Amino acid sequence: MTEGDRKPEYRPGLEGVPAAKSSISYVGIQTNDLGEKEGVLEYRSIPIQLLATHGNFLETAFLLIWGRLPTDTELSAFSKDIYSHRRIKYRIEDMMKCFPETGHPMDALQASAAALGLFYSRHIVNDPNYIRQAVIRLLAKIPTMVAAFQLMRKGNNPVLPRDDLDYAANFLYMLTEKEPDPLMAKIMDVCLILHAEHTMNASTFSARVTASTLADPYTVIASSVGTLAGPLHGGANEEVITMLKEIGSVANVRPYVEKCLASDPKYKFMGFGHRVYKGVKDPRAIILQDLAEQLFAKFGYDPYYDVALELESVLEEYLGTRGIYPNVDYYSGLVYRKMGIPSDLFTPVFAIARVAGWLAHWNEQLQENRIFRPTQIYTGLHQQPYVSIGDRE
Repeated sequence: MTEGDRKPEYRPGLEGVPAAKSSISYVGIQTNDLGEKEGVLEYRSIPIQLLATHGNFLETAFLLIWGRLPTDTELSAFSKDIYSHRRIKYRIEDMMKCFPETGHPMDALQASAAALGLFYSRHIVNDPNYIRQAVIRLLAKIPTMVAAFQLMRKGNNPVLPRDDLDYAANFLYMLTEKEPDPLMAKIMDVCLILHAEHTMNASTFSARVTASTLADPYTVIASSVGTLAGPLHGGANEEVITMLKEIGSVANVRPYVEKCLASDPKYKFMGFGHRVYKGVKDPRAIILQDLAEQLFAKFGYDPYYDVALELESVLEEYLGTRGIYPNVDYYSGLVYRKMGIPSDLFTPVFAIARVAGWLAHWNEQLQENRIFRPTQIYTGLHQQPYVSIGDRE
């Protein structure tokens, strides 16, 4: 066999195939001081636990996109610019009012994000000022569009953003029409940090592929939103709540697990398992579990949390040897549920946060761009005859 005859190795889903070199984020597993394995997530080399404890979302977005923590002056200017660009044009609002009330918010968000390009796209992707303005507009307007559609589908006009509220608090205000409790706003901000970036997942790959064509950033974000909408990617936290409701009670957890595993030994429990965090709990799930308990302590307990704890315990017993533990989606739904956010908005909230990561990868892709052009393994025949339509069976 000659070199030219050698077929490339096929890996379904490109699993394990590097698609880019990146310094934006890192995920992995390490051994701590106690000799225990634990999951790792770093943004620009900073552990997620430190950012969640000491940072805020816009500071984190700046870090991801520009590669360093901002100075106080830079963060103030960045935040002020975003606050002043939160409003959306009335023509986009008019378009959104025409969306069916029964449509999924992710579909509404994808269409709305793409529509932004009609107003702001100039395809000057090598202009630093254009890049900065696109970053500001997308970070500013995506939360407004999510909140606007939520109110519109209930027959109400959207609430105008308030420049005196920070990023997370303003989103909750636009969503609920009332100023949020400070603890709830702080927890939402931490949730946005946790969801902002996670290396080369499906939606981030979509962002880089679209960016590699030199499409405008609004198209890049719209393509990523469409990819995130799939239940195997961003929709899992919504499915977790559905699963917990189906189980119903702590007493029914073990029978539910045994029934599912009896029907399929490889049954997929929503919110469990991760391609990288094998044998360890997702570090974001650990933080989200603590956030959930903070919310319950102040705003009342959620009985489905007991079901979630029992399910985690039972699945560790049954699936622990396979390295399957809770991922980021498992507790995030309970957090959003306690905030009063409808379950079909869980993934749009995820998207609000992940815009920061997508934009970071868009910007990084432009630095040494080469259009993506993967190959394939052809499995068809050759030199087949053309059969006239009257002779076809």
